[in-house]
Amino acid sequence: MQSSISPDDPWYRVTDVEDIPSPALLVYPDRIEANIMKMIDIAGDAARLRPHVKTHKMAEIIRLQLNHGINKFKCATIAEAEMVAKAGANDILLAVQPVGPNIDRFFRLQQVFPAVEFSCIVDSRSVVAGLSEAARQKNMTATLWLDINNGMNRTGIAPDKDAIDLFNFMVSHNTVKVKGLHVYDGHLHQPAYSERKKFCDEAFNPVTDLYEDLCRISGGDLSIVAGGTPTFPIHASRRGVETSPGTALLWDYGYGSAFTDLSFLHAAILVTRVISKPGKDLICIDLGHKAVGSEMAQPRVKLEGLESYEITGHNEEHMVVKTPHAHQMKPGDLLYGIPRYICATVDRHETVTVVREGRAREQWNVEARKRRITI
Repeated sequence: MQSSISPDDPWYRVTDVEDIPSPALLVYPDRIEANIMKMIDIAGDAARLRPHVKTHKMAEIIRLQLNHGINKFKCATIAEAEMVAKAGANDILLAVQPVGPNIDRFFRLQQVFPAVEFSCIVDSRSVVAGLSEAARQKNMTATLWLDINNGMNRTGIAPDKDAIDLFNFMVSHNTVKVKGLHVYDGHLHQPAYSERKKFCDEAFNPVTDLYEDLCRISGGDLSIVAGGTPTFPIHASRRGVETSPGTALLWDYGYGSAFTDLSFLHAAILVTRVISKPGKDLICIDLGHKAVGSEMAQPRVKLEGLESYEITGHNEEHMVVKTPHAHQMKPGDLLYGIPRYICATVDRHETVTVVREGRAREQWNVEARKRRITI
């Protein structure tokens, strides 16, 4: 079937949008696949990719990547790991150190999906010891990555003598298998590629030295998984390093405007409607905190087709917009908006509407927005 969308219409236009209740999040599989192919092109090989699933949390997007030969993934929660395993992946890294009941849940994943290699990051002797003991009790193996802090200052251990000591502690347990180093540099957001590369290389140099020391100690091959979307092309140029883009799959207004060297396609957009006109030059739309990621400063959405506006208020169900075009608008009028922060925006929605050939075709569940699926 051919689309009734004109070639001159914007990529996001939906012919049957009147049937979509707002606020709603729309996704475009053809553009997602274009981003997947772009990721593979940058990495040079699908095997060098370990995309983060926190951006989308959807099994269908995992399957799109599997269809292109990507089999390794990175997750932030046990629920995300379960969703990815159910979708058919065979190598899943939990990139948050498990503590408390999540240790047992981590091993439960391995029991429910025995064909999948699950691993997790660690930066603490006590957690290593706890994982090792749990593995011993269950007659299993804990597959671990040493989490390195090279400037993010959120998790991990500095790439120095303490990291070597922790590595030696890890390999001293016969129920532990050490995969390598996990290095996330999410603090690097320099807009200019040359400047971003400079800081990325400087932060990574101590990691390279540590990696060589650990390979000599272990006498074997270790892996490195590094970076997020902004530093993805930089790490892709390093031999033997796995890369972990996430936002690249759906892209957003924040990264799109900050990193012009990364030419990914916007593949998700919000639909919102005018619900009130409370004053002169003011409209209120149904795009509250519960519909769009609100961690970032305003503007939290780029309203397409509205040339001049200012967001003056934002609450749970409402967004107030000041615009000289307000007099041309009425309640019920529709707007499309690209979120500034797609990861948190997806997490606001239980389902997304899938647009193919300019029409709303189906719904996908955002399954892993749950804290618990079954495990």
